[in-house]
Amino acid sequence: MYNMNMLKNKFISFIILAIITYSASFIGSIATISYKEPWYSTLNKSFLTPPDWVFAPVWTTLYLFMAIAIWSVWHKSYNINLVLIYLIHLCFNTTWSIVFFVFHNIELALLNLIVILTFIAILTFKYKKINNLSFYLMIPYLLWSCYALILNFTLVLLN
Repeated sequence: MYNMNMLKNKFISFIILAIITYSASFIGSIATISYKEPWYSTLNKSFLTPPDWVFAPVWTTLYLFMAIAIWSVWHKSYNINLVLIYLIHLCFNTTWSIVFFVFHNIELALLNLIVILTFIAILTFKYKKINNLSFYLMIPYLLWSCYALILNFTLVLLN
């Protein structure tokens, strides 16, 4: 019976962390869909900018990796401070879409992205000390966010 309860708790905790993580994605998506056009189409973009269809599958995958990573770390360490850092990071992650697409503030979005990258780096290296799976799951997110920083920076330069 104890093992069943433990599995149930792990399942419930994963569902909760996944809902929280995908809530950030949902809010960002609503901001993007509602305010992206026609503004975004008028911007001068880098040749490095991928087609729009790339973003949804990439971000869906990255949010899944993020949810699994924090869940795995939680069940290895029960470190509530790490979960709080993750949640603060998610707030900044969500804020980027609002700052960029709703307020059309490319410069502030760039600063926000630097904060996000700082949180990602902190989380990634803290995860490494606790769980290798979590560490490796954060690498694509870290790399994609560095790519996003380049794209955001080029938008600042070109516009």
